[in-house]
Amino acid sequence: MSQSTEVIHSYAGWQRLAADIVPRTQAHIGGRFVDAQSAETFKAINPATEAVIAEVASCDTADVDAAVRAARQSFEAGHWSRCTPAARKRVLCRLGELIATHGEELALLDSLNMGKRVADAFDIDVPATSALFSWYGEAIDKLNGEVAPT
Repeated sequence: MSQSTEVIHSYAGWQRLAADIVPRTQAHIGGRFVDAQSAETFKAINPATEAVIAEVASCDTADVDAAVRAARQSFEAGHWSRCTPAARKRVLCRLGELIATHGEELALLDSLNMGKRVADAFDIDVPATSALFSWYGEAIDKLNGEVAPT
């Protein structure tokens, strides 16, 4: 670990990052961030400190129905369902890279949201999740008589 990384991963470093973080509060439906159709929100609370992290879109059945419709339309359009194995591999491997690249922010958001130790989220969860997407990406084009399902 470099000296600059050690400074960031100190208690004070994580505190500085937490002060600057702005979590997304909208639902992601159909490729866009949107408010809940009801315009209702709920408080996301850090269980370790009981501090309110954000007011988050409180989605209900109307939002779930919209998300399912959008997912079905995307599937039918073939954005993923008709992708070649090579294209799927690139997407999954890139997602693994992005998780690693944004690991500090993801670990911090996880910690703030559930009260988990940020060091555990950063040292265990981020690398494991990044590796998982990379593993499945790499497995796609391995020939075993058929293309591995994704």
